[in-house]
Amino acid sequence: EPNAMNLATVGKSGAPTGRIVLLKEVDSGFVFYTNYQSDKGQEMEHNPIVALTFFWPELERQVRIQGEVEKVSEATSTAYFQSRPKASQIGAWTSPQSSIIKDRSLLEQREAELSKKFANQDTLPKPKQWGGYRVKPFYIEFWQGRPSRLHDRIAYTLTNNSWKINRLAP
Repeated sequence: EPNAMNLATVGKSGAPTGRIVLLKEVDSGFVFYTNYQSDKGQEMEHNPIVALTFFWPELERQVRIQGEVEKVSEATSTAYFQSRPKASQIGAWTSPQSSIIKDRSLLEQREAELSKKFANQDTLPKPKQWGGYRVKPFYIEFWQGRPSRLHDRIAYTLTNNSWKINRLAP
């Protein structure tokens, strides 16, 4: 998954949390979608500064990004939601993401009920608790591995609306 990225957030306790999400678009930032009520959604609401990491071991390449997260527009979230396969749309309605559940049967029951409810619809309405986020970067670092361990690291830092470029020691 070349678009798989680690998203790191910090919650109210101050502890960092990381998980893999999928990059869906690059515009003025890096866009991904999730449940706003999930742990990551609540953590980003509390602290909008996040980190992203892409790692491609076969290429010996990594990109690290730090930035401030913002929600994408409701229209953009709806358009993307409705472009997803129907099973994925039902999955978003089914799961109370990050909530403790008794067992898997709850999810299976809800999925069956929602599949029946939306049987005659190809696209579902977007749940209000689901949508996109854009990470607006203020730091981007590119890393290229080298056999000598003298890796290349190039850092871009946004300062006063201008990107400053520095080479870092490995």
